[in-house]
Amino acid sequence: MKKNLNTIAKFLMLLILVSSCQEDDKTFGVLVTPTNLTITAELVGKDAENPDGDGTGKVNLKAVADNASSYKYFFSDDSNANSPSGELTKQFTKNGVNTYTVTVVAYGTGGNSTTASIDVTVLSNFSDPQAVQFLTGGGTKTWYWAAAKPGHLGVGPNDASDNGYIPQYYGAAPFEKAGATCFYQEKLVFTQDGDAIRYKLDTNGSVFFNASFNSVGGSTAPDDQCLPYDTSATKTVSLGPSSSLVPADKKRGTAMNFSDGGFMGYYIGTSDYEILSITDTEMHVRAVMGGNPALAWYHIFTTQDPNAAIPTDPDFTNLLWEDQFNTDGAPDATKWVSEIGTGQNGWGNNEKQYYRAENAVVQGGSLKITAKAENFQGSEYTSARLKTEGLFDFKYGKVEIRAKLPSGSGTWPAFWMLGANYQTNAWPACGEIDIMEHVGNNQDHVLGTLHLPGNFGGNGISGATTVAGLADDFHTYTLIWSDTKINWYIDGVKFHTYNNTAGTPFNADFFLIFNVAMGGNLGGTIAPGFVSSTLEVDYVKVFQ
Repeated sequence: MKKNLNTIAKFLMLLILVSSCQEDDKTFGVLVTPTNLTITAELVGKDAENPDGDGTGKVNLKAVADNASSYKYFFSDDSNANSPSGELTKQFTKNGVNTYTVTVVAYGTGGNSTTASIDVTVLSNFSDPQAVQFLTGGGTKTWYWAAAKPGHLGVGPNDASDNGYIPQYYGAAPFEKAGATCFYQEKLVFTQDGDAIRYKLDTNGSVFFNASFNSVGGSTAPDDQCLPYDTSATKTVSLGPSSSLVPADKKRGTAMNFSDGGFMGYYIGTSDYEILSITDTEMHVRAVMGGNPALAWYHIFTTQDPNAAIPTDPDFTNLLWEDQFNTDGAPDATKWVSEIGTGQNGWGNNEKQYYRAENAVVQGGSLKITAKAENFQGSEYTSARLKTEGLFDFKYGKVEIRAKLPSGSGTWPAFWMLGANYQTNAWPACGEIDIMEHVGNNQDHVLGTLHLPGNFGGNGISGATTVAGLADDFHTYTLIWSDTKINWYIDGVKFHTYNNTAGTPFNADFFLIFNVAMGGNLGGTIAPGFVSSTLEVDYVKVFQ
């Protein structure tokens, strides 16, 4: 608070100096200083039971002064906003009941001004620390346009119809806007600064404007274009609950407001953006176009610089199959088969668990496979194993899985694929592709492995990487598989590659398997005090 008050004091001193310098300047005509400045604050949802508001953190503010032509608000959360009319709705987002200083500067002619302040105490129940972590990485993080992705810039209707929340009208093709030389050069830099999020748009002085707003950049041209525009000032980003028409299962529920006219790279006359989805490496946002609420624009950002060398590795972008686990209950029987029992010799790996259907449930938007310490059918542990055999298999494509891994010595979760012809072409001749393997005895270690004749068991062709917090946060595991390459990624970072050839088993149909084993050849020693641990899968998608 002391820092904020000092900032306000310096600002007021500057105003006094500016006013003093203008006293003898007759070019302004009659200089009039606003008087009788008053500020009122109305907490949204305030009543006898909710004296600090309804928890949205919203406050309706109104400033009134004689002879004022415009107003500007400064808040002790380091944000600010212009208000020509003096009326403004501000949403405070720090969790809990907090008191903020609201300072208003009322401007008269010639820049003369009057200042007043009030304190506002308001409750905010909103919190999305995961979004803050994804945005900033806990420090400073740079985002770029996902130029290689179809639809990285798109537009659609903003209404309650079935198409009211998708870019139905237009979606940019990969690198379609390369001719707008400024567009893919933009860098969106987010920094976590204590409880605040700072933002800076680095454009090298030129911004890509929607044609409807070219006049802001000093042009009357009828087409979108790059125009000179200063974005060097640091903005403050406030997070709050989204209130758009997008159905709850299609959005994250978090909105961003950028202070003082800030925006996310493409100028569409708004400072309000809704986060539809966000991971460590990819962010999808939606914004209603300023001055035209019938249109919603869609942006996709990535942490990979589109100006870096374009990778020659294959990729796949057409969604073929998915499960987003949005219906509570047993896993979808049209997509998954549950394997039961202990298999032969602990599924060939001396594993200690008995697989039961009851250990796999869909709950709260995730598939949850729980390994438990319990005696069942002669085994000391139970878990679950799901496969798509007979329901879905494919050859070549991209598999993307977002998941939070279990923890505990002895756990052995895996996302993998088995050759669909395994019954007539016995393993390892059928081939096995391990998208992700992890063991609780090496908690931050992830493996990607191939098994085939000559390379099976402990002699698989394997790559590994270390990532902290695999059991604490969701991460994205990706396999890109073609007739020439098989690549493994975690959070968009490649950690293993294999040159596929015509002579390998990896040129036929495979199906998916998800499981959590206990102990065994790779899982190792199980902790004596182990009780249970859960693998959570947010979604799985297959592209071709």
